[in-house]
Amino acid sequence: WCSTALRSLSQVKVIAVYRCTCCEAAISVVGTKDAQMIPRNFVRLALAAACSIGLWAGTALGATVVSVKLWDKGAAPMAMDLAYPATGADMSKATMGMTLSTPTAKAGVVTFQVTNISADTIHEMIVMYMADPTQPLPYIAADARVDEDKAGDKGEVSELDPGASGTLTVVLKPGKYLLICNIAGHFAAGMWAPLEVTK
Repeated sequence: WCSTALRSLSQVKVIAVYRCTCCEAAISVVGTKDAQMIPRNFVRLALAAACSIGLWAGTALGATVVSVKLWDKGAAPMAMDLAYPATGADMSKATMGMTLSTPTAKAGVVTFQVTNISADTIHEMIVMYMADPTQPLPYIAADARVDEDKAGDKGEVSELDPGASGTLTVVLKPGKYLLICNIAGHFAAGMWAPLEVTK
């Protein structure tokens, strides 16, 4: 039996490797040279499960937690010229903003615990990866919003009612990120905060 099993195992090899673009989880497909490929839909489901398990395990084992407070100054006139990077601008004049519990996070699993502390305005939080932190995010002036499709959106807690909370858990690589609110006009009113993810 053992020699038969060993002969069979010697014919088995990795015939494909699928990798998750979100968290780098990998699924290796093994078989003989005559084996048929596993359907792609099955692989996608397996990767999704591996990704979810990885996020759960990372959270359970002590993922970096970043608390985010979304705030505004109520009925104060909304600022219009404080979009990132707002070089030389007086950010004390911002009528909306985000307060982070920490400006840095360790690469890997990061959980954002987001609370909208506004009395009467809906806010949201979107995580943007900045390939070049010296450049502004792509912006659609006519809509007064960041172009999310071009800006490197990594996940979000969308449209929180006043007093509501939400959680986002993502896997982040080292680099510079920007947390923004992309409700129309809010980004330009100063509602953004940088986050650095370190090795």
